[in-house]
Amino acid sequence: MESFRNLIRGWFGKLLLVLFLVPFAVIGIEGYFSNGNSADVATTVNGQAISKKELDNVTQNLKNQFLQLPAINGDETLLNQNFIKENALNSLVGRTLLLQQAKKLGISLSDEQIKQMIAQQPDFQQGGKFSEALYENYLRNNGLKSQGLIDNIRQDHALKMLSTTIMGYSLVSKTDLARLANLQTEQRSIYLANINLDEYKKNINVTGQDIVDYYNKHKNSFKQVASADVDYVVLTPAQVQGNTAPVTDAELQQAYAKFVEEQKKAAKKEVHHIMITVTDTRKDSDAHKLANDVYAKLKAGMTFAAAAAQYSDDTESKANGGLISYVPGAYSQDFDAAVSGLKTGEISQPVKTQYGYHIIETNVQQVNIPSLEAKKAELTAEILKNRNANLYSDTVNNINEQVVGNDALDPVTQTVKSTQIQSVKAMNVFSHVSVLSDPAVKAKIFSDEVKQGDRNASSNIQLANGDTVWVKVRQYYPAGVQPLKNVAAQVKAKIINEKAYAAAKAKIATTLTQFKTEPAEQVVAKSGLKFQFAGEYSRMQQALRAPIQRAAFSVAAPKAGMWSVTTTDMQNELIIVAVSNVKKNGLETLSSGIVENVRQQAQGLRGEQDLDDYLQYLKSHAKIK
Repeated sequence: MESFRNLIRGWFGKLLLVLFLVPFAVIGIEGYFSNGNSADVATTVNGQAISKKELDNVTQNLKNQFLQLPAINGDETLLNQNFIKENALNSLVGRTLLLQQAKKLGISLSDEQIKQMIAQQPDFQQGGKFSEALYENYLRNNGLKSQGLIDNIRQDHALKMLSTTIMGYSLVSKTDLARLANLQTEQRSIYLANINLDEYKKNINVTGQDIVDYYNKHKNSFKQVASADVDYVVLTPAQVQGNTAPVTDAELQQAYAKFVEEQKKAAKKEVHHIMITVTDTRKDSDAHKLANDVYAKLKAGMTFAAAAAQYSDDTESKANGGLISYVPGAYSQDFDAAVSGLKTGEISQPVKTQYGYHIIETNVQQVNIPSLEAKKAELTAEILKNRNANLYSDTVNNINEQVVGNDALDPVTQTVKSTQIQSVKAMNVFSHVSVLSDPAVKAKIFSDEVKQGDRNASSNIQLANGDTVWVKVRQYYPAGVQPLKNVAAQVKAKIINEKAYAAAKAKIATTLTQFKTEPAEQVVAKSGLKFQFAGEYSRMQQALRAPIQRAAFSVAAPKAGMWSVTTTDMQNELIIVAVSNVKKNGLETLSSGIVENVRQQAQGLRGEQDLDDYLQYLKSHAKIK
């Protein structure tokens, strides 16, 4: 993926990024280079294999996108793994079907067309002409092969052409525009009246059989996410104090020697090379001979920079003394071995790679290492810090053996008196409970082992802030419908509320009926209900509570002088929702900019539906195994 990240920084990367990001799939670049084999197949589409590696890559990309959402905040325990994998597989199947269809329709660019497009790019030109050396350097630096890149551009171009053709030419009528404009911009004048349900609840009797019948009829209303009753104890480094004995000279000398060694290792190594390539006009033997001749000139006194400028075929580095941005693995193992084995200022004999022959020079930048005296205070503090860290680590390890051995959290509190065991009931993956919200801790609490009955005390779990926690699941409640005994009180409350709501609604039934045939002012006057004007709202506004907004936009537009009325249940209240007026903004009343925005939205929605319909059609006629 690093090569892909580097690739997308330039003009060509922007082109590829557009081609990669089709509307229905997120594909990692690794997927384009995976060949797959019969022993590693996730599924086949009309005989064409989708490898498990491809599926894993797409699944991981989708997972990474979800993890970046604020609601998830990197917590993998909140993800529905099966849902993500299913969507990844669907996207790969859809992509494969579209590519197969594009091939049938002859949607393709030839090698020559793609090569011509590449040749016209300024980044690959020198003196106004295409430079093969610049192009080869680009491919090499990004870990790509020319034909592989051409094939992928052809494939992604075909995919984009087919999908954008389907989506871009969806027909949107003026009626469609008018309907969408009305939905988005109409304003409804809303009045509200409320009836408290407490009086209606007083004389409601609920039997045991009522509770059983309601529960059996509405079981899906009593589903629960997985939860657990958990005991836990936290140990912090501050609770374990180390040895404060004076730091000895021997400790300082040892720490200083380690510091010096680290500074030398961290010194930046510059890598220069002279590259002699094999071309149509230069055979391998000729390239090898030229490389040896250049090496001889270097040994005879010619400077590396002068030799690079005169002989190197690496046009990007030759003007800079052969300096390259060296990344291990970019050339070959032999190249890496030569770099590792060279001392500063040394020059290697010619090293062969797939790109030709390289003569390599390395230079390690000198570093100014402060004296022991200058570092004494810092090293002393570091030694004391390490003492505490070692003591903390030893304490954690000793406690951990006792916790695991005794299957209890008590050893923590017995060893470190300032700690205490805490308990939480019915914690689920969405709960925010102190250290238990840490992803590593939640992963333990809701692990497969716990689901299968493991109730043992955990081994120590290291938190990101350096603290340590041990947990013990006392009781685990699996996801699913809660048993009646756990929700009986909740069921009873629902029955009482529904009966009270029905009784209140029955009492005002006549009034609700009158709103259908009589002027609103007349009905309100004789109803005794106190309506208040809530304001004018569109569907896009979020000021109203959701049940009220749904109710207000569920009724038809009223006739002049009339109200369209409905009711909704809101926390021990029956709310009467009345719409007195609906102001529709026809297309002719909207600015051209708004109309165009609505048109684009309508076409986008229709285009997505058309593409989905097309994919469903292809799937219905495909052999997917």
